[in-house]
Amino acid sequence: MIELFVPGRLCLFGEHTDWAGRYRTMNADIEPGMAIVTGIEQGIYAEIEKSMIFEMTCEAEGLDTLWNDFSCRMTDSELKSVAKSGSFFSYCAGVASYMLEWYKVGGLRINIKKMTLPIKSGLSSSAAICVLVARAFNILYHLNLNTMGEMNIAYLGELRTQSRCGRLDQVCAFGVRPNVMVFDGDEISVKPMSVKVPLHYVFADLCSHKDTITILRDLNKAYPFASNEKEQAEHDFLGKDNLKMIDQAVRYMAEGKVEELGQLMTYYEEQFDSCMNPISEALKAPVLKSVLSDENIKPLVYGGKGVGSHGDGSVQFLAKGQEEQDKLADYLNSIGCKAHKLTISPAHIVRKAIIPVAGFGTRLYPATKGVRKEFFPIPCPDGTVKPVILILIEELVKSGIEEICIVLGNKQERQAYADYFERMLPDEHLSKLTKNNRNFEKHILSMGKKLTYVYQTEKRGFGHAVYQAADFAGEEPVLLMLGDTIYKSMSNKPCALQMIEAFEKYNKLMVGIHPIPVDEVSRYGVMSGVWEDRDFMVMKVETIKEKPSRSFAEDYLGVGDQNGIGYYSVFGQYVLTHEVFAQLADDIKAADQCGSTAEIELTAALEKVRQRHGMIGYKVKGQMFDMGNPVSLRNTIIGYSE
Repeated sequence: MIELFVPGRLCLFGEHTDWAGRYRTMNADIEPGMAIVTGIEQGIYAEIEKSMIFEMTCEAEGLDTLWNDFSCRMTDSELKSVAKSGSFFSYCAGVASYMLEWYKVGGLRINIKKMTLPIKSGLSSSAAICVLVARAFNILYHLNLNTMGEMNIAYLGELRTQSRCGRLDQVCAFGVRPNVMVFDGDEISVKPMSVKVPLHYVFADLCSHKDTITILRDLNKAYPFASNEKEQAEHDFLGKDNLKMIDQAVRYMAEGKVEELGQLMTYYEEQFDSCMNPISEALKAPVLKSVLSDENIKPLVYGGKGVGSHGDGSVQFLAKGQEEQDKLADYLNSIGCKAHKLTISPAHIVRKAIIPVAGFGTRLYPATKGVRKEFFPIPCPDGTVKPVILILIEELVKSGIEEICIVLGNKQERQAYADYFERMLPDEHLSKLTKNNRNFEKHILSMGKKLTYVYQTEKRGFGHAVYQAADFAGEEPVLLMLGDTIYKSMSNKPCALQMIEAFEKYNKLMVGIHPIPVDEVSRYGVMSGVWEDRDFMVMKVETIKEKPSRSFAEDYLGVGDQNGIGYYSVFGQYVLTHEVFAQLADDIKAADQCGSTAEIELTAALEKVRQRHGMIGYKVKGQMFDMGNPVSLRNTIIGYSE
């Protein structure tokens, strides 16, 4: 059994812009839709396993009146019949039918262990269960879909039912954190947001009536072309006005301006009333307005607004603190609403990592003839022996990384990863392990589900290898770790987490640095600049020099701190921004056009980006262990376990 959790979702700003933005395929003057949507703490907890059929069981409390255990054969006709039935299981069958049609999967059993997500409360319980089914098939049948892929399949599967879900609902696939979603015609993008301070929300089912079908029917009449002033006001609110308010909200959340964020919620609701309510009588919402204007609530909150399609469905407030959040939830429950609390904590915006391991390991031959260098065993401080790649992946997972891209030399090299990260040990070996080690075997397999693979089939340098992961990175910042180096933190945070937290503060291309002796500068890339903080941890990088001579370093590359002059080299961890991948693309194109056989170097691309956008060097509290040659491998084996 594999355990899964999928949260519900709450739209903080930008309701209705998902469908409005799609009309750009018919009218280019319509602005892209944009919304801020977050996963919530309430959700669905389940266990999954393969089955000969498609079946769902439940042992969650509170679902007795809705639930009867369900099963059907994994055939196209039966699944589509259930999807169109309108039953509680139609959403699940819709996704299963899509998976069967496009991926030829087998059966699946899902057992709902617990459900804390309220149903039919504007929090997309239907989307959550669709994501749950898509993710279950993805995991059990090794489909290698990323989170966006799971989200899209959940959406397409739900469309096979009688539901007409919005395109922002399935963002719950991205977990409990806020995201900015952009809807540009048929294209959707999801970008994680930075949150500086905790945000204490309360959202509540008003336990009244909301006519979503009528609301959507009335609002859609204004599209794709507005025919009067009222319809143009709707276009403006869901278009240019919405983009401005979303931009403000993103800035307030990143800067920790909580009071301003609450005031923006109230302003957003006022504009919604002014521009949208005249279009549909179903938006008059007397219950929502009564709760938003309740004098008992105002002292507890910075602001509030409606949820989802609006009407008398749900309400959300931004409370002034945790104590006010508790009081507000109690009060809303006392007046007949069903209230839930949501605290959005400061979130990491770096969720992807790249590990290039495409090299053969010539300096470690003949060992690399039989074992890839990243699978070399290393004694660890906890007394275990782990391969290098497992040590790296564990550090990334502990640092909050969700997706990891391994850059290999060719598809044949993928087999070693499949054997290690995707296949359980045979029973004859597994039975000999301790209980802890049997659990660790499951831990290894769970980490394998975070891995994606790309291939550097031409050996054109380190920068070229990194560029193979450009599509994986997308527009997001991504952590880069060397595949022949391991890291030992000297603090209570992994080295990778130190890098991530530093990047979130400065939001700029970042390179981990560490001090090296001056007589070793000719072996490394050396960086110099000026310290940005009193602790001599953050450097504004002004010069990058690859393998300088000692005399050059002494003349130009020394950086002073409380201990005198020091020299700083790359620590082996980077946070790359999208500008780096754009520069690598330009470098590769330029080399191709002139027929150059020179290697594409990452350092050269970093320097060009630094000149245009700046670069931060962050002094990591840790030690790096290189194992790229026999001497350094010996030192790693001795030193890492100490």
